[in-house]
Amino acid sequence: MRSGVSDQHGADYITVLQFDEIFSPGRPVIGVIHLLALPGAPGFDGSMAAIYEHTAAELAALTSDAGSVDGVIVENFWDRPFYPTRVPAETTAALAAVTREVVRASPVPVGVNVLRNDAQSAIAIAAVTGARFVRVNVHMGVVVSEQGLLLGASHDTLRLRAALGAEVAILADIGVKHAAALVDRGVVSDAIDCQERGLADALIVSGPRTGAATSVADVAAVREHSTLPVLIGSGATDGTVGELLRHAHGVIVGTHFKRDGVVEHPVDPVRVGQFVAAARAES
Repeated sequence: MRSGVSDQHGADYITVLQFDEIFSPGRPVIGVIHLLALPGAPGFDGSMAAIYEHTAAELAALTSDAGSVDGVIVENFWDRPFYPTRVPAETTAALAAVTREVVRASPVPVGVNVLRNDAQSAIAIAAVTGARFVRVNVHMGVVVSEQGLLLGASHDTLRLRAALGAEVAILADIGVKHAAALVDRGVVSDAIDCQERGLADALIVSGPRTGAATSVADVAAVREHSTLPVLIGSGATDGTVGELLRHAHGVIVGTHFKRDGVVEHPVDPVRVGQFVAAARAES
């Protein structure tokens, strides 16, 4: 639940969602379900049935008896090349349909990430499917990416969440991967603004690319200057997760969970179990 508080000027506003209301106390491991290409994307093979089957298999591997993650993110990872902002209606519809199936089947909380940066669709999908959180790649500021300039739209995202009455947490990237800030103000300034002016619920710090290691120094700096939960967004392995979780509240894992650590391969439940065990040991 969110609760109303007042700032130093007496103005009422909404506090952020409590991280522990979504995830059990501890340092959650959040797995990523990379959806097959959806209708309209160049890689779509014409079969929604194949997408449902693949998604169910990935969820089962992420939550198996070998070791279950604490949450999953549904992501249109194979829709490349991505729309820089709003995705078309067919993408939103497909993502909503698949996400609802994941929510119905998942024993852990579910989130949504609409690539490349469609936070409004993500909020809407979460609101109607029962997903608990969204990942927003660029919540504030401007970055230069492979899609060109991406502009944060926190003003629209927060207003839509309020209008829908959606209890959906916003996990906002700081220094998002596959991009560089148009003007580099540093991760600390970005983190403070995302918390105080963007009203994010948690912050994500990643490496430069998918699967690339996250800077421990960046994570530590964000953690020091923010009171929000801080998550690792990329590059964590069995060998590094212990050190990373000394500075972070949780970790998001995609590539490392795949067979042989290759992003094109399916999720390997053995790798998931080994990673989760390493993370639990640190927690």
